[in-house]
Amino acid sequence: MSLASHTSPATHVAPSDAATTLGVQLDATAAAPSPDSMAPLNEIYAAALSCHGETASILALARELGRTMPLPQQGHTLDLWQSLATLGAADLTAARIIEPHLDALAILAQADQTELHTDNATWGVFAAQGPGQQLLATPAGSGWRLDGDKPWCSLANELSNALVTARTDNGIQLFAIDLRVPGITSAGRPWTALGLPTVPSQGLSMSNVPAVPVGAPEWYVQRPGFSWGGAGVAAIWHGAATALARRLYQHCRSRKPDQIALLHLGSADQALWASRSSFQAAAPEADGARRTDAGFGTHSAIVAGRVRATVVSAAETVLSVTAHGMGPEPLAFEPEHTQRVADLQLYLRQDHAERSIAAHGAAILAAVTASDAGTAPW
Repeated sequence: MSLASHTSPATHVAPSDAATTLGVQLDATAAAPSPDSMAPLNEIYAAALSCHGETASILALARELGRTMPLPQQGHTLDLWQSLATLGAADLTAARIIEPHLDALAILAQADQTELHTDNATWGVFAAQGPGQQLLATPAGSGWRLDGDKPWCSLANELSNALVTARTDNGIQLFAIDLRVPGITSAGRPWTALGLPTVPSQGLSMSNVPAVPVGAPEWYVQRPGFSWGGAGVAAIWHGAATALARRLYQHCRSRKPDQIALLHLGSADQALWASRSSFQAAAPEADGARRTDAGFGTHSAIVAGRVRATVVSAAETVLSVTAHGMGPEPLAFEPEHTQRVADLQLYLRQDHAERSIAAHGAAILAAVTASDAGTAPW
């Protein structure tokens, strides 16, 4: 891929070995990667940095990456996840804006409705539910209309289009909408987050908004791609945790580390190795997830759930050991580090913590029960 128009002067490249360490590789068994193998990832890293956190520049990069990056489940899922991890290591603002656009393109491809995308479009995916907030879809002539409220619509005022979930008489269904049409207004409280401050998430109120169905009722959450999309978000978390761990590594190299410092560094390495290994193990499963045999969607959800849980644990470990290992100094005097910590802490809360683990446990038990095997899955 060529990202030359997004690259910036070398002022962004701080460490002397940046050419081989900026991109994030997810092959946990590989030796030190060669510069040639890392070049595409380093190019993505530089392109993300060159946006300087500016939304318009990031959206332009999202459009370009949407034309060049592989789709999930098409034989190159690990490459996609490595690219997302690299974006997360470079700038979580850029990653948070770009990932939904790529996810929307993947969803449209899975639904065989790519004609809904135009080359200049920028997409969000608004699928959150909130208490007392409901978006209803009703037939209107030859089409559909949306009415009601939708929470957690990130960057809605900057995007051209979105995929949104709404309730129909036959269940929850996904719809494509143009965010620039009349009938859409912002609602809810102002965005005051310290993390991802320039990626505001707000509620939307819709009245008689035209919508195009994407897939059948319940298709959005039942397709194997739903679970693998969640793993893609986890790749971004892994990338950000990797960037934090690299800062800890520099800290340990800048002085003679004591035993506690070595414990922190070793803990970060173990956590990231487990996280990388989970992606490496899951990628072949994702690339086989176009299968339609009974039970394979459940299997995909279980494997993807393992990945997310492993990555969340790793990221929270790295957040902890970097804080304990380096003390207050980088949090007080290094804006890039401080912002990365705040961004990652907020972004991780897309995961539902203990509830996610409980749901994963329920899926494990249900799968074993359904198979009538009666044996543990390990």
